[in-house]
Amino acid sequence: MTTVAPETRGSVLVRRPGPRELHPVRTHRRRRALELSLAAAVPALLVLLWQLAALRGWIDERVYPAPSTILADGWDRAAAGDLWPDVWATGRRVLAGYAVGTAAGYLLGLLMGSLSLVRAALEPLLDALYVVPKLALLPVFLNMFGLGEGPQVALVATTVFFFVWISTMSAVMAVPDGHRDAGRVFGASAWQMFRHVLLPASLPAVLVGARIAAGVAVLVIVASEQIAATDGLGHLIFDSRALFQNDVMFVGIVCVAVLGVLFSELVRFAGRLLTPWAPRDRGRGQS
Repeated sequence: MTTVAPETRGSVLVRRPGPRELHPVRTHRRRRALELSLAAAVPALLVLLWQLAALRGWIDERVYPAPSTILADGWDRAAAGDLWPDVWATGRRVLAGYAVGTAAGYLLGLLMGSLSLVRAALEPLLDALYVVPKLALLPVFLNMFGLGEGPQVALVATTVFFFVWISTMSAVMAVPDGHRDAGRVFGASAWQMFRHVLLPASLPAVLVGARIAAGVAVLVIVASEQIAATDGLGHLIFDSRALFQNDVMFVGIVCVAVLGVLFSELVRFAGRLLTPWAPRDRGRGQS
């Protein structure tokens, strides 16, 4: 927080610049270092407490293996090549479904946000479908595509579609009328209106929805793989739990967490490249 030292001299208020004004780069670096330290310290502390609880016998290590045991088992499975096929199976399903769902959701959201008649025709139906639990659609997709990759990809695409559709439609509708009027005054065509007005004004909010969809896509695919798949991290978690291999189960859970973080950060990074004009959501050193 900026340090302000007011002094009253008669009717004059003197404001002294704080460290943020005097040394902005140094202050930003210190704040960023503090944020990174806290981000690393909190999970590290929780892992240490978990390890201590396992070593002291506060928890049953047969049910909740120590982090060192989980790390050793994960390393052995990765070195033997047993882990990567499941990671790749989950990763490719997420990527394929996310690409299809994002493209469909963005195009329909843009259309519905721009044309009120299309929105009036389709929004009630889509609202009704949105509240249906997506896992409930898995039997439908199994009937449509049979066993294999199709149902998994379709389920992820359907889930991502709704998040991207809602965020895109809302973002386009929220573009101020003044922006649109300015484009019309300059004689902008439909493509120019989209390229220079609607796209830059709505894209930051669209990317927020895309980031949320990235995390939800990982959750959905893991749940789906536990029900109707013969490989993938979800199948690994469910199968190892059935065989009472709790250390392997936690290896799968850790891999899911890492995959979800990496995917979400990838979408965040892409968003920063696509919208350099938008304020960054973290790392700005603000109080």
